[in-house]
Amino acid sequence: MFLIYEQQDGIVTLTMNRPEERNALSENSQMDEFVATCDRINRDMSVKCVILTGAGTAFSAGGNIKHMREKKYYSAGSPAQIRNTYRHGIQRIPLALYNIDVPTIAAINGHAIGAGLDLACMCDIRLAADTAKMASSFVKLGIVPGDGGAWLLSRVVGTAKALELMLTGDTIDAASALACGLVSKVVPGDQLLPEARAFAQRFAVNPANTLRLTKRLIRESAQATLSSSLEMAAAYQALAHYTKDHDEAVAAFLDKRPPNFTGA
Repeated sequence: MFLIYEQQDGIVTLTMNRPEERNALSENSQMDEFVATCDRINRDMSVKCVILTGAGTAFSAGGNIKHMREKKYYSAGSPAQIRNTYRHGIQRIPLALYNIDVPTIAAINGHAIGAGLDLACMCDIRLAADTAKMASSFVKLGIVPGDGGAWLLSRVVGTAKALELMLTGDTIDAASALACGLVSKVVPGDQLLPEARAFAQRFAVNPANTLRLTKRLIRESAQATLSSSLEMAAAYQALAHYTKDHDEAVAAFLDKRPPNFTGA
């Protein structure tokens, strides 16, 4: 198994577990796990937030460069075959992870390089250890971002900064990532997961249905006109008003007590 799945108090921690390979992304089985795991989370209404991190010293080193040299996996075959390998392989991850129903936090514990940085950008929020390094380094290998990075990174840091990072391929440290908005917070490495869990808990105290509806509204509104977004907001609001957790939230507010949400 590539992904270790742990759940506590509505918070799922996913740990990429190939430390000897620096959690590189190169095999279809890994893509299958990501897609299946995202589907599992979307179906499980007890999940309120997801933390994604890596085992060992790296978050993810991206693609396997040895495989590129040996023309294996994503480097194998004709141009048409390589295109299809990407489309039916690693490109399934951004479609699954970016569109997951609950908030997602990337806890960048070490190097996030190439596809590893793209993976972090598929999450809603990024926290980094102070020793983390990040790079959109595809150009250094004579290739382009093949897994959504061109779309993702510009939406996180803006077009100009994304161009700078992608066209130079430069590696930046955690402080520089914080300065350009690539990450939201930098903490000492031994505090990264506790900080990520504390951040996740701020989401998890809220009603499960409302969390999912709010994230979906934000995702859909990013591609919609104002009028279309308002239509969706009205429909989602009708659903939210009809939940028992909404009634409980109002009652708790008026009674000046902590709410007891059940997910209903």
